[in-house]
Amino acid sequence: MRKLLLLLLLALLGVAHFATVARCEDEAKDEASDDEDDSDDEEEGDDDEEEDDGGTDVKEENGVLVLTDGNFDTFMEGKDTVLVEFYAPWCGHCKQFVPTYEKIAQALKESDPPVPVAKVDATKATAVAGRFDVSGYPTIKILKNGQPVDYEGDRTEAAIVAKVQEMAQPGWKPPPEATLVLTKDNFDETVNNADIILVEFYAPWCGHCKSLAPEYEKAAQELSKRTPPIPLAKVDATVENEVAQRFDVTGYPTLKIFRKGKAYDYNGPREKFGIVDHMSEQAGPPSKPVQAARQVQELIKDGDDAVIVGVFSDDQDPAFEIYMEACNSLREDYKFLHSFSSEVAKLLKASPGQVILVQPEKFRSKHEPASRTLAVKESTPVSDVQDFFKKHAVPLVGHRKQSNDAKRYAKRPLVVVYYGVDFSFDYRKATQFWRSKVLEVAKDFPEYTFAIADEEDYATELKSLGLSDSGEEVNVGILGEAGKKFAMEPEEFDSEVLRDFVMAFKKGKVKPIIKSQPLPKNNKGPVKVVVGKNFDEIVMDTKNDVLIEFYAPWCGHCKKLEPEYIALGKKYKGEKNLVIAKMDTTANDVPHDSYKVEGFPTIYLAPSNGKQKPIKFEGGDRTIEGFSKFLEEHATKLSQKDEL
Repeated sequence: MRKLLLLLLLALLGVAHFATVARCEDEAKDEASDDEDDSDDEEEGDDDEEEDDGGTDVKEENGVLVLTDGNFDTFMEGKDTVLVEFYAPWCGHCKQFVPTYEKIAQALKESDPPVPVAKVDATKATAVAGRFDVSGYPTIKILKNGQPVDYEGDRTEAAIVAKVQEMAQPGWKPPPEATLVLTKDNFDETVNNADIILVEFYAPWCGHCKSLAPEYEKAAQELSKRTPPIPLAKVDATVENEVAQRFDVTGYPTLKIFRKGKAYDYNGPREKFGIVDHMSEQAGPPSKPVQAARQVQELIKDGDDAVIVGVFSDDQDPAFEIYMEACNSLREDYKFLHSFSSEVAKLLKASPGQVILVQPEKFRSKHEPASRTLAVKESTPVSDVQDFFKKHAVPLVGHRKQSNDAKRYAKRPLVVVYYGVDFSFDYRKATQFWRSKVLEVAKDFPEYTFAIADEEDYATELKSLGLSDSGEEVNVGILGEAGKKFAMEPEEFDSEVLRDFVMAFKKGKVKPIIKSQPLPKNNKGPVKVVVGKNFDEIVMDTKNDVLIEFYAPWCGHCKKLEPEYIALGKKYKGEKNLVIAKMDTTANDVPHDSYKVEGFPTIYLAPSNGKQKPIKFEGGDRTIEGFSKFLEEHATKLSQKDEL
């Protein structure tokens, strides 16, 4: 009996073990199957991610379609009207706009006709964002048959829905351009009859012109609503060559203001609101009326610039008309005033028909008169009045600042004395102490312009002169013609030290300072390397035509140009009197003002017979063919022009 029970127990244990093993195998199979399913899911997930990045499928988030670089164009095909928001995930305004935009999507989905509402993450879809010139967030555009229209209204549901519904109607057409198109046939009539008009000379291939175009049109629309309206116009200078040449258009875009046919340079901003504000200001009179003597007294006491006041009997005075015309072309350079008040005339000791120019109290000295007077008669040329402003606006020793540098201190040679310039009450005495020493020298060199400048405002300039670490309280530099700079050896400053330096400069005994990389050890490549030290030797050599590229190492356009430019050098390697050259302008001074570098790359041809009048390469075709065509047209010593 005991044996039977033992056998039965062993049998039961065997069955239990078999069942356990079978269950484990089934679980293992199930887990393996689950792993395969998970793997399939992961692979499908990877496919989804790939579709997100580059596929054409369009996802929807709360009614808003999600567009990417991969699906944007495909989605837009055949769509009449689409509302698109370009956003950045980190943008606070974009986050606040989300609920409103989702409501807009719902409203337009139910409108007649329904309009798709989409969004683009501009930080990821950089190709699409770049194509539509997206530079701020959120940017809202309405695409009509694929063509973008900027939305600039209120960012409310009602306003946006109304605008989109208006544009979605079958008969909707974009409003006509507010910018006038001028040609040789209508140019003169238009500008001659306009009290004021802004004209852009552009080239269709010019990148800067393309960037300006939408801002210019928006400004034109805004200014057309003004009373009276201020017209904006444009001229394709590549087609209307004769018109462009009449006004010395050499670069694009060139903007000019015309008043009854007379052209004036436009020096204002180049975006919508800046253009609107600037032109609104330009449309007013160039001189402001002043009634009380106290107003003039305050300007003389506390001002920083010459006070110019025209005194006249009334606005019918012929001298007044001449004065206003003279002011017009210089209105951006000077602040002009006029008065019909006997009180103002008495203060200025002036008679009707006279223009008075008074220096502020801080710039007066015993070496120059406190005021200047010009009598304006009916026969006085406008140019004489303008010359009077230009000749006397700068005091014997003025204060050169970043704000007045270009307008007051462009004349060369310019003698600059650098120190801690501060005309506030606590520091005025010290400032005037050093200025008085400069005055003692300036009076004896009327052919030069003298100025004081704050050493912190001009720290970069001091560094370029090699004076930033001089250890002296006062430093001196001379900015000469052709971009040359001269530095006075650090020395304890006084009038005689300054006089000796200026006299040495006058006699040609001071050598210019030129920032330069070392001379290249081997300069026999297809493209010659120009540095500050060999600029004159290579570029200004009258035996050769020299095509020179001014570049910056970090400039993307320059890097893109490099292989074409090297190939160009190889093509003309056999030309004895043609040099293809380049210069890193970030590490070298350009020692001649004729070669102005305002962007990268800038390319000039220095012809053998016109080194001081280089010809700027303005074409958009920066290829071997484009450069060859340019050289064929302008080079003076090509041996085989017919083979280019």
